[in-house]
Amino acid sequence: MYRLTIVLITLCAILFTALAAPMQFNGTATLERRTTHTGEGTWFEVGTGACGYTDDDSSPIVAISAEIYGSGGNCNQWIYITNTANGQSAYGKTRDECESCGSGSLDMSPSLFEELSTLDTGEIPISWHFMSKGWSP
Repeated sequence: MYRLTIVLITLCAILFTALAAPMQFNGTATLERRTTHTGEGTWFEVGTGACGYTDDDSSPIVAISAEIYGSGGNCNQWIYITNTANGQSAYGKTRDECESCGSGSLDMSPSLFEELSTLDTGEIPISWHFMSKGWSP
């Protein structure tokens, strides 16, 4: 009886050790670390952006800093933006590059900016992060 108990405990320990071991990455999925950026939010009149799309002021469009834009790898990626002064949040779609923006700042279409504040405000403190590629509200 004692030997059977020892064997069962040993087998359970081996099983739990195998289940707790890290899995091998198979190359089919990647997880991106979510980085929260902070900066200033402003608004601009939308047209044809650096991503090559023509949009209008009523669309939730975002221009990201040239530093983050790089070669355009974030085009069409959604961003979750929060006005840190009043807590209002909204989603915007990356469609342009903002040459004059600091690395954590965003330029937004008038309609998107109005979801966070009034146009008269002109500039607001924001925090934001990219949503997963392929995600859509």
